[in-house]
Amino acid sequence: MTDILTGAVPLAGAADLGRDPVDVPAVLRRLAERADAGAHTSIGFPGAVDLDHSAVLAHLGRRLWNNIGDPATDPGGAAHTKALERAVVAWVAETLAMPADDRWGYVTSGGTEGNLAALHAAHRRWPNARVYFSSAAHYSIRKILGIIGARGIVVHARPDGEMDYTHLAAQIRRRPTRPAIVVATAGTTMTEAVDDTARIRDILTAHSPGGHLHVDAALSGIPLALDGRLHLDAGSGIDSIAISGHKFFGVPSPCGVVLIREHAREIGDGRRTHGRHIAYTATRDTTISGSRCGLAAAMLWHAIATHGREGHRWRVSEARRLAAYTVERLTAIGWPAWRHPHAFTVVFATPPGQVREKWLLATDGPVSHLVCMPGVTRGQIDAFVTDLAAATEPEPPSARVNRGPFLYTRR
Repeated sequence: MTDILTGAVPLAGAADLGRDPVDVPAVLRRLAERADAGAHTSIGFPGAVDLDHSAVLAHLGRRLWNNIGDPATDPGGAAHTKALERAVVAWVAETLAMPADDRWGYVTSGGTEGNLAALHAAHRRWPNARVYFSSAAHYSIRKILGIIGARGIVVHARPDGEMDYTHLAAQIRRRPTRPAIVVATAGTTMTEAVDDTARIRDILTAHSPGGHLHVDAALSGIPLALDGRLHLDAGSGIDSIAISGHKFFGVPSPCGVVLIREHAREIGDGRRTHGRHIAYTATRDTTISGSRCGLAAAMLWHAIATHGREGHRWRVSEARRLAAYTVERLTAIGWPAWRHPHAFTVVFATPPGQVREKWLLATDGPVSHLVCMPGVTRGQIDAFVTDLAAATEPEPPSARVNRGPFLYTRR
């Protein structure tokens, strides 16, 4: 078996890397070729592929860009992109209608760090709170609760992925003296369901002695904000939000943006968590990570500056149009499929093994999905549907429709 790093036999350990000369260009070329070969059939996970970020790498790719510390304070030296980071944070906040006098945020390494930063701030403010999240929430939430030492309560999700608000209210009422930190999801992992933050806000107001509402909006945050469906104005009741940069914006390095209301960064005695000044970096330590990727901020800025809100609205509408087309094609061959009206994600009964071996899908038992991210084409969808139809051709249509339990049903 050829080793991907050397083109030779597999390495026994890291020390073997330096024993013989390595054809570095060949290794990099092989990695790129392998990714290119799989790109046509990679439709199961959310990452836009229609934006070209090579101009950023061409201009900035030869040095370290380190956005260390708080985004508002520039470190020593000039090799950082904090001006672009601040512009990205402002654009995202303004798209979400978040008040300028009550917001703080930064470019993260991804949605998980954004969730961690927000829940860490919430837990510092409400240390005896319980954290409520649905069974359809991202797997990072359980991990984060272990990191910050918070107690979590799992709330039921409906079959289509949306939170069960009756169960949420009942769980909060069972703990009337505990503040409640609630994690809502805008774009659940399997079905791209969106929790109703207005209903959650009303439940918190009615039943909880204080708390925090966080939205994990990794995939759907920007599309819904561009629709005007997701907003963080003063009346929204939302205290923080995390979005991903490598999903809708297609940045070729995992990244994201977290926004937290300034008043939600207060700790128990009313002090704001402005962080400690670090002398040798000449900035304040307010972020989860110390050193942060300045290239990611530059690529996010590039995507926003190049296309603007209207360009990104067009990308949203095209992705949804393709998702609707995909449901029609799958239904036409007798394969059960559906989507939420806002969603890029198409949910369907899990295909046979030979189809899953060729096509990279996300699968959870009897349910699979594909995601019509910007850059996915009709040609890819047509080829997938053709392969699925061929793999099931010996069966009559009625047998295909009834293949196995289809648990994620539309409301």
